[in-house]
Amino acid sequence: MTDETPQSPGPLSGVKVLDLTAVVLGPVATQVLGDYGADVIKIEPPDGDIMRANGIGRSARMSSTFMNINRNKRSLCVDLKTQEGLRIIRRLIQRSDVLVHNMRVKAIERLGLGYEQVRQINPSIVYCAATGYGEDGVHAGKPTFDDIVQAGCGLASLIGHDTGVPDYAPTLLADKIAGLATANAVLAAVVHQSRTGQGQYVEVPMFETMVAFTMAEHLGGQGFVPAIGEAGYARILKGGRRPYKTLDGYVAVLPYSGKHYRRFLEAFDRQDLLQKYDVEDRTSRNKNIQAIYGEIAKIVSKQSTERVLEVCLSIDVPATPIYSIHNIQDHPQVKTTRLFTEMQHPTEGGIQAVRPTALFSETPTRIYRHAPLLGEDNDSILSEIGLDSGSEAKSGSASSPYSATR
Repeated sequence: MTDETPQSPGPLSGVKVLDLTAVVLGPVATQVLGDYGADVIKIEPPDGDIMRANGIGRSARMSSTFMNINRNKRSLCVDLKTQEGLRIIRRLIQRSDVLVHNMRVKAIERLGLGYEQVRQINPSIVYCAATGYGEDGVHAGKPTFDDIVQAGCGLASLIGHDTGVPDYAPTLLADKIAGLATANAVLAAVVHQSRTGQGQYVEVPMFETMVAFTMAEHLGGQGFVPAIGEAGYARILKGGRRPYKTLDGYVAVLPYSGKHYRRFLEAFDRQDLLQKYDVEDRTSRNKNIQAIYGEIAKIVSKQSTERVLEVCLSIDVPATPIYSIHNIQDHPQVKTTRLFTEMQHPTEGGIQAVRPTALFSETPTRIYRHAPLLGEDNDSILSEIGLDSGSEAKSGSASSPYSATR
Protein backbone atom coordinates (compact mmCIF):
# COMPACT_ATOMS: atom_id res chain seq x y z
CA MET A 1 0.00 0.00 0.00
CA THR A 2 2.90 2.34 -0.55
CA ASP A 3 2.70 2.39 -4.34
CA GLU A 4 1.75 5.90 -5.52
CA THR A 5 -0.50 4.48 -8.24
CA PRO A 6 -2.21 1.62 -6.40
CA GLN A 7 -4.02 -0.99 -8.44
CA SER A 8 -6.92 -3.15 -7.37
CA PRO A 9 -7.12 -6.85 -8.19
CA GLY A 10 -10.92 -6.55 -8.23
CA PRO A 11 -13.11 -8.04 -10.97
CA LEU A 12 -13.34 -4.71 -12.84
CA SER A 13 -9.59 -4.10 -12.89
CA GLY A 14 -8.72 -2.46 -16.22
CA VAL A 15 -12.17 -0.89 -16.73
CA LYS A 16 -11.94 2.90 -17.00
CA VAL A 17 -14.86 4.93 -15.66
CA LEU A 18 -15.39 8.65 -16.22
CA ASP A 19 -17.45 9.82 -13.25
CA LEU A 20 -19.45 13.02 -13.78
CA THR A 21 -21.67 12.41 -10.75
CA ALA A 22 -22.11 14.38 -7.55
CA VAL A 23 -23.89 14.40 -4.18
CA VAL A 24 -24.96 10.83 -3.18
CA LEU A 25 -26.78 8.74 -5.81
CA GLY A 26 -24.10 8.88 -8.49
CA PRO A 27 -21.09 8.63 -6.15
CA VAL A 28 -22.61 5.53 -4.50
CA ALA A 29 -22.87 3.92 -7.95
CA THR A 30 -19.32 4.77 -8.96
CA GLN A 31 -17.99 3.78 -5.54
CA VAL A 32 -19.26 0.26 -6.22
CA LEU A 33 -17.42 0.27 -9.56
CA GLY A 34 -14.27 1.57 -7.87
CA ASP A 35 -14.54 -1.01 -5.08
CA TYR A 36 -14.73 -3.70 -7.75
CA GLY A 37 -11.46 -2.48 -9.22
CA ALA A 38 -12.42 -0.02 -11.95
CA ASP A 39 -10.22 3.05 -12.46
CA VAL A 40 -12.77 5.75 -11.56
CA ILE A 41 -11.86 9.34 -12.41
CA LYS A 42 -14.14 11.68 -10.49
CA ILE A 43 -14.64 14.98 -12.30
CA GLU A 44 -15.20 17.92 -9.96
CA PRO A 45 -15.78 21.63 -10.55
CA PRO A 46 -13.43 24.21 -8.99
CA ASP A 47 -15.56 24.37 -5.83
CA GLY A 48 -15.79 20.57 -5.56
CA ASP A 49 -18.63 18.12 -5.01
CA ILE A 50 -21.05 19.73 -2.52
CA MET A 51 -20.90 16.60 -0.33
CA ARG A 52 -17.34 17.54 0.59
CA ALA A 53 -18.85 20.11 2.95
CA ASN A 54 -22.02 18.23 4.02
CA GLY A 55 -21.63 16.51 7.37
CA ILE A 56 -18.82 16.31 9.88
CA GLY A 57 -15.18 16.70 8.92
CA ARG A 58 -11.84 17.81 10.29
CA SER A 59 -11.38 20.14 7.34
CA ALA A 60 -13.79 22.09 5.19
CA ARG A 61 -13.75 19.84 2.11
CA MET A 62 -13.42 16.32 3.49
CA SER A 63 -16.57 15.29 5.35
CA SER A 64 -16.90 11.72 6.53
CA THR A 65 -19.86 11.26 4.18
CA PHE A 66 -17.82 12.36 1.18
CA MET A 67 -14.93 10.10 2.14
CA ASN A 68 -17.21 7.12 2.66
CA ILE A 69 -18.76 7.25 -0.83
CA ASN A 70 -15.77 8.48 -2.83
CA ARG A 71 -12.97 6.15 -1.84
CA ASN A 72 -11.25 4.12 -4.58
CA LYS A 73 -11.51 7.08 -7.00
CA ARG A 74 -9.15 9.68 -8.44
CA SER A 75 -10.12 13.36 -8.55
CA LEU A 76 -9.71 15.62 -11.57
CA CYS A 77 -10.76 19.23 -11.06
CA VAL A 78 -11.85 20.94 -14.26
CA ASP A 79 -14.34 23.63 -15.18
CA LEU A 80 -16.82 22.13 -17.66
CA LYS A 81 -18.05 25.63 -18.47
CA THR A 82 -14.80 26.36 -20.31
CA GLN A 83 -13.56 25.10 -23.67
CA GLU A 84 -10.32 23.91 -22.13
CA GLY A 85 -12.22 21.90 -19.52
CA LEU A 86 -14.37 20.29 -22.19
CA ARG A 87 -11.29 19.52 -24.26
CA ILE A 88 -9.87 17.57 -21.33
CA ILE A 89 -13.12 15.64 -20.86
CA ARG A 90 -13.28 14.74 -24.54
CA ARG A 91 -9.74 13.37 -24.31
CA LEU A 92 -10.81 11.25 -21.37
CA ILE A 93 -13.91 10.03 -23.20
CA GLN A 94 -11.67 8.61 -25.92
CA ARG A 95 -10.01 6.25 -23.43
CA SER A 96 -12.96 5.48 -21.15
CA ASP A 97 -15.09 2.35 -21.10
CA VAL A 98 -17.90 3.92 -19.08
CA LEU A 99 -19.30 7.40 -18.46
CA VAL A 100 -21.76 7.95 -15.60
CA HIS A 101 -23.56 11.19 -14.77
CA ASN A 102 -26.56 12.32 -12.72
CA MET A 103 -27.12 15.73 -14.30
CA ARG A 104 -30.35 16.66 -16.01
CA VAL A 105 -30.20 15.39 -19.56
CA LYS A 106 -30.77 18.76 -21.21
CA ALA A 107 -28.08 20.34 -19.03
CA ILE A 108 -25.40 17.84 -20.00
CA GLU A 109 -26.43 18.08 -23.65
CA ARG A 110 -25.90 21.85 -23.48
CA LEU A 111 -22.35 21.12 -22.37
CA GLY A 112 -21.86 19.01 -25.49
CA LEU A 113 -21.64 15.82 -23.45
CA GLY A 114 -24.97 14.16 -24.21
CA TYR A 115 -25.00 10.55 -25.38
CA GLU A 116 -25.20 11.26 -29.11
CA GLN A 117 -22.34 13.74 -28.76
CA VAL A 118 -20.21 11.36 -26.68
CA ARG A 119 -20.75 8.35 -28.92
CA GLN A 120 -19.31 10.35 -31.82
CA ILE A 121 -16.08 10.45 -29.82
CA ASN A 122 -16.21 6.87 -28.53
CA PRO A 123 -18.84 4.59 -30.13
CA SER A 124 -18.09 1.69 -27.78
CA ILE A 125 -18.63 3.60 -24.54
CA VAL A 126 -21.24 2.59 -21.96
CA TYR A 127 -23.01 5.86 -21.21
CA CYS A 128 -25.19 5.83 -18.09
CA ALA A 129 -27.54 8.64 -17.08
CA ALA A 130 -28.95 8.42 -13.55
CA THR A 131 -32.02 10.62 -13.89
CA GLY A 132 -34.66 11.81 -11.45
CA TYR A 133 -37.56 10.75 -13.65
CA GLY A 134 -37.48 8.64 -16.80
CA GLU A 135 -36.99 10.66 -19.96
CA ASP A 136 -40.05 9.04 -21.56
CA GLY A 137 -42.43 10.38 -18.89
CA VAL A 138 -44.26 13.65 -18.31
CA HIS A 139 -41.97 14.53 -15.38
CA ALA A 140 -38.80 14.21 -17.45
CA GLY A 141 -36.31 16.88 -16.48
CA LYS A 142 -38.10 17.92 -13.28
CA PRO A 143 -35.84 18.50 -10.26
CA THR A 144 -35.98 15.89 -7.53
CA PHE A 145 -34.09 14.71 -4.47
CA ASP A 146 -34.28 11.83 -2.01
CA ASP A 147 -37.16 13.30 0.05
CA ILE A 148 -39.23 14.06 -3.02
CA VAL A 149 -38.81 10.55 -4.40
CA GLN A 150 -39.59 8.94 -1.02
CA ALA A 151 -42.81 10.95 -0.96
CA GLY A 152 -43.73 10.36 -4.59
CA CYS A 153 -43.03 6.63 -4.79
CA GLY A 154 -45.34 5.66 -1.92
CA LEU A 155 -42.65 5.01 0.66
CA ALA A 156 -43.38 8.00 2.92
CA SER A 157 -47.02 6.97 3.22
CA LEU A 158 -45.97 3.42 4.11
CA ILE A 159 -43.68 4.65 6.87
CA GLY A 160 -46.59 6.68 8.28
CA HIS A 161 -49.18 3.97 7.67
CA ASP A 162 -50.05 3.34 11.32
CA THR A 163 -50.34 7.01 12.28
CA GLY A 164 -51.75 8.38 9.05
CA VAL A 165 -48.94 10.93 9.01
CA PRO A 166 -46.44 10.32 6.16
CA ASP A 167 -42.78 10.43 7.05
CA TYR A 168 -39.35 9.93 5.48
CA ALA A 169 -36.96 7.13 6.29
CA PRO A 170 -34.15 8.69 8.37
CA THR A 171 -31.56 7.69 5.79
CA LEU A 172 -30.95 8.65 2.17
CA LEU A 173 -32.78 5.52 1.10
CA ALA A 174 -33.84 6.55 -2.40
CA ASP A 175 -30.41 7.92 -3.27
CA LYS A 176 -28.59 4.80 -2.13
CA ILE A 177 -31.00 2.28 -3.64
CA ALA A 178 -30.98 4.12 -6.97
CA GLY A 179 -27.18 4.27 -6.73
CA LEU A 180 -26.96 0.51 -6.36
CA ALA A 181 -29.43 0.06 -9.24
CA THR A 182 -27.24 2.33 -11.37
CA ALA A 183 -24.15 0.27 -10.57
CA ASN A 184 -26.01 -2.92 -11.48
CA ALA A 185 -27.13 -1.46 -14.81
CA VAL A 186 -23.59 -0.35 -15.66
CA LEU A 187 -22.22 -3.78 -14.82
CA ALA A 188 -24.75 -5.45 -17.14
CA ALA A 189 -23.83 -3.07 -19.96
CA VAL A 190 -20.12 -3.68 -19.38
CA VAL A 191 -20.70 -7.44 -19.73
CA HIS A 192 -22.44 -6.81 -23.06
CA GLN A 193 -19.65 -4.46 -24.09
CA SER A 194 -16.97 -7.04 -23.28
CA ARG A 195 -18.77 -9.71 -25.33
CA THR A 196 -19.69 -7.64 -28.36
CA GLY A 197 -17.60 -4.47 -28.31
CA GLN A 198 -20.83 -2.46 -28.43
CA GLY A 199 -21.48 0.58 -26.32
CA GLN A 200 -24.97 1.74 -25.42
CA TYR A 201 -27.07 4.32 -23.62
CA VAL A 202 -28.28 3.28 -20.16
CA GLU A 203 -30.84 5.26 -18.17
CA VAL A 204 -31.65 4.56 -14.52
CA PRO A 205 -34.52 6.78 -13.30
CA MET A 206 -34.59 7.28 -9.55
CA PHE A 207 -38.38 7.62 -9.25
CA GLU A 208 -39.28 4.52 -11.26
CA THR A 209 -36.58 2.52 -9.46
CA MET A 210 -38.10 3.41 -6.09
CA VAL A 211 -41.68 2.70 -7.21
CA ALA A 212 -40.54 -0.76 -8.29
CA PHE A 213 -38.67 -1.21 -5.00
CA THR A 214 -41.62 -0.11 -2.86
CA MET A 215 -44.29 -2.05 -4.74
CA ALA A 216 -42.42 -5.36 -5.02
CA GLU A 217 -44.46 -6.83 -2.13
CA HIS A 218 -47.17 -4.18 -1.98
CA LEU A 219 -48.95 -4.72 -5.29
CA GLY A 220 -51.21 -7.06 -3.36
CA GLY A 221 -54.54 -7.56 -5.07
CA GLN A 222 -53.61 -5.04 -7.73
CA GLY A 223 -51.06 -7.52 -9.01
CA PHE A 224 -53.88 -9.11 -11.00
CA VAL A 225 -56.00 -7.89 -13.93
CA PRO A 226 -58.71 -7.18 -13.04
CA ALA A 227 -57.66 -6.40 -9.45
CA ILE A 228 -58.78 -8.92 -6.85
CA GLY A 229 -58.14 -6.68 -3.86
CA GLU A 230 -56.36 -3.61 -2.59
CA ALA A 231 -52.66 -2.88 -2.85
CA GLY A 232 -50.52 -3.68 0.17
CA TYR A 233 -48.90 -6.59 1.98
CA ALA A 234 -51.37 -7.03 4.85
CA ARG A 235 -48.94 -8.97 7.02
CA ILE A 236 -46.90 -5.77 7.34
CA LEU A 237 -49.53 -3.05 6.98
CA LYS A 238 -51.97 -4.37 9.58
CA GLY A 239 -49.42 -4.01 12.30
CA GLY A 240 -47.92 -6.19 14.98
CA ARG A 241 -44.61 -6.86 13.26
CA ARG A 242 -42.26 -4.60 15.16
CA PRO A 243 -39.57 -4.81 17.86
CA TYR A 244 -40.99 -6.26 21.08
CA LYS A 245 -40.58 -4.73 24.54
CA THR A 246 -38.90 -6.91 27.14
CA LEU A 247 -38.52 -6.40 30.88
CA ASP A 248 -35.34 -4.43 30.29
CA GLY A 249 -35.40 -3.17 26.71
CA TYR A 250 -36.41 -4.26 23.24
CA VAL A 251 -35.68 -7.24 21.03
CA ALA A 252 -36.49 -8.34 17.47
CA VAL A 253 -37.93 -11.84 17.20
CA LEU A 254 -39.37 -13.41 14.08
CA PRO A 255 -40.71 -16.96 14.10
CA TYR A 256 -41.42 -17.52 10.42
CA SER A 257 -42.25 -21.14 9.64
CA GLY A 258 -44.73 -23.42 11.35
CA LYS A 259 -41.83 -25.21 13.05
CA HIS A 260 -40.52 -21.89 14.33
CA TYR A 261 -43.86 -21.03 15.93
CA ARG A 262 -44.19 -24.46 17.53
CA ARG A 263 -40.68 -24.32 19.01
CA PHE A 264 -41.15 -20.76 20.25
CA LEU A 265 -44.52 -21.36 21.95
CA GLU A 266 -43.38 -24.65 23.48
CA ALA A 267 -40.19 -23.05 24.79
CA PHE A 268 -42.24 -20.46 26.68
CA ASP A 269 -44.85 -23.03 27.80
CA ARG A 270 -47.68 -21.66 25.67
CA GLN A 271 -48.77 -24.88 23.97
CA ASP A 272 -52.37 -23.67 24.32
CA LEU A 273 -51.74 -21.18 21.50
CA LEU A 274 -50.67 -23.95 19.12
CA GLN A 275 -54.22 -25.19 18.88
CA LYS A 276 -55.94 -21.83 19.29
CA TYR A 277 -54.32 -20.41 16.18
CA ASP A 278 -53.26 -23.64 14.42
CA VAL A 279 -49.88 -21.98 13.83
CA GLU A 280 -48.39 -24.83 11.82
CA ASP A 281 -50.93 -24.33 9.05
CA ARG A 282 -49.82 -21.43 6.86
CA THR A 283 -53.35 -20.36 5.86
CA SER A 284 -54.60 -20.33 9.43
CA ARG A 285 -51.44 -18.61 10.63
CA ASN A 286 -51.70 -15.84 8.05
CA LYS A 287 -55.39 -15.34 8.85
CA ASN A 288 -54.60 -14.77 12.52
CA ILE A 289 -51.17 -13.21 12.16
CA GLN A 290 -51.89 -9.93 13.97
CA ALA A 291 -53.33 -11.80 16.95
CA ILE A 292 -50.32 -14.12 16.97
CA TYR A 293 -47.95 -11.15 16.93
CA GLY A 294 -49.87 -9.79 19.90
CA GLU A 295 -49.42 -13.04 21.80
CA ILE A 296 -45.67 -12.99 21.09
CA ALA A 297 -45.53 -9.42 22.40
CA LYS A 298 -47.17 -10.55 25.66
CA ILE A 299 -44.77 -13.48 26.04
CA VAL A 300 -41.69 -11.39 25.39
CA SER A 301 -42.84 -8.58 27.69
CA LYS A 302 -42.46 -10.92 30.67
CA GLN A 303 -38.89 -11.95 29.80
CA SER A 304 -35.51 -10.28 29.94
CA THR A 305 -33.82 -9.50 26.65
CA GLU A 306 -31.04 -11.98 27.49
CA ARG A 307 -33.55 -14.76 28.19
CA VAL A 308 -35.41 -14.22 24.91
CA LEU A 309 -32.18 -14.25 22.93
CA GLU A 310 -30.91 -17.39 24.68
CA VAL A 311 -34.14 -19.28 24.00
CA CYS A 312 -34.34 -18.20 20.37
CA LEU A 313 -30.73 -19.22 19.78
CA SER A 314 -31.37 -22.65 21.29
CA ILE A 315 -34.42 -23.31 19.06
CA ASP A 316 -33.01 -21.66 15.91
CA VAL A 317 -35.58 -18.87 15.72
CA PRO A 318 -34.25 -15.58 14.26
CA ALA A 319 -33.73 -12.92 16.94
CA THR A 320 -31.42 -10.03 17.67
CA PRO A 321 -30.89 -7.20 20.13
CA ILE A 322 -31.75 -3.74 18.84
CA TYR A 323 -28.62 -1.95 17.62
CA SER A 324 -28.37 1.74 16.80
CA ILE A 325 -26.08 3.83 14.63
CA HIS A 326 -24.25 4.64 17.85
CA ASN A 327 -23.31 1.06 18.78
CA ILE A 328 -23.52 -0.93 15.54
CA GLN A 329 -19.73 -1.20 15.57
CA ASP A 330 -20.07 -3.36 18.71
CA HIS A 331 -22.18 -5.95 16.86
CA PRO A 332 -20.30 -9.28 17.05
CA GLN A 333 -20.73 -9.95 13.32
CA VAL A 334 -19.49 -6.47 12.43
CA LYS A 335 -16.44 -6.94 14.66
CA THR A 336 -15.50 -10.45 13.54
CA THR A 337 -15.81 -9.60 9.84
CA ARG A 338 -13.88 -6.35 10.39
CA LEU A 339 -16.53 -4.43 8.47
CA PHE A 340 -15.27 -1.12 9.88
CA THR A 341 -11.60 -0.52 9.20
CA GLU A 342 -9.36 2.09 10.78
CA MET A 343 -7.07 3.76 8.25
CA GLN A 344 -4.83 6.75 7.82
CA HIS A 345 -5.79 9.47 5.35
CA PRO A 346 -2.83 11.59 4.18
CA THR A 347 -4.47 14.87 5.22
CA GLU A 348 -7.35 13.90 7.51
CA GLY A 349 -5.41 11.55 9.77
CA GLY A 350 -7.09 8.56 11.35
CA ILE A 351 -10.44 7.71 9.80
CA GLN A 352 -12.90 4.84 9.90
CA ALA A 353 -14.08 3.26 6.65
CA VAL A 354 -16.63 0.60 5.80
CA ARG A 355 -14.91 -1.99 3.61
CA PRO A 356 -16.48 -3.38 0.41
CA THR A 357 -19.00 -6.02 1.47
CA ALA A 358 -19.00 -8.27 -1.62
CA LEU A 359 -16.39 -11.01 -1.37
CA PHE A 360 -14.67 -12.49 -4.44
CA SER A 361 -12.42 -15.54 -4.12
CA GLU A 362 -10.31 -14.89 -7.23
CA THR A 363 -10.54 -11.10 -7.60
CA PRO A 364 -10.70 -9.74 -4.05
CA THR A 365 -11.92 -6.24 -3.37
CA ARG A 366 -10.34 -3.82 -0.93
CA ILE A 367 -9.93 -0.14 -0.18
CA TYR A 368 -6.84 0.64 -2.21
CA ARG A 369 -7.16 4.41 -2.64
CA HIS A 370 -8.25 7.08 -0.19
CA ALA A 371 -11.07 9.52 -0.95
CA PRO A 372 -9.21 12.14 -2.98
CA LEU A 373 -8.55 15.77 -2.24
CA LEU A 374 -10.07 18.12 -4.77
CA GLY A 375 -7.98 17.85 -7.93
CA GLU A 376 -5.47 15.58 -6.22
CA ASP A 377 -4.80 13.49 -9.31
CA ASN A 378 -4.77 16.23 -11.94
CA ASP A 379 -1.11 15.88 -12.86
CA SER A 380 -1.15 12.10 -13.28
CA ILE A 381 -4.44 12.05 -15.20
CA LEU A 382 -3.47 14.87 -17.53
CA SER A 383 -0.17 13.14 -18.21
CA GLU A 384 -2.01 9.94 -19.14
CA ILE A 385 -3.96 11.78 -21.86
CA GLY A 386 -0.97 13.65 -23.21
CA LEU A 387 -1.53 17.00 -21.52
CA ASP A 388 0.63 18.81 -18.99
CA SER A 389 -0.30 20.46 -15.73
CA GLY A 390 -0.33 23.83 -17.49
CA SER A 391 -3.83 22.93 -18.71
CA GLU A 392 -6.74 24.70 -17.09
CA ALA A 393 -7.39 21.82 -14.70
CA LYS A 394 -6.69 22.83 -11.12
CA SER A 395 -3.72 20.87 -9.88
CA GLY A 396 -3.71 19.20 -6.48
CA SER A 397 -1.28 17.23 -4.41
CA ALA A 398 0.27 13.93 -5.38
CA SER A 399 -1.79 10.78 -4.87
CA SER A 400 -1.19 8.92 -1.62
CA PRO A 401 -2.85 5.59 -0.89
CA TYR A 402 -4.16 4.42 2.44
CA SER A 403 -1.99 2.64 4.93
CA ALA A 404 -3.90 0.22 7.12
CA THR A 405 -3.64 0.47 10.89
CA ARG A 406 -5.76 -2.49 11.91
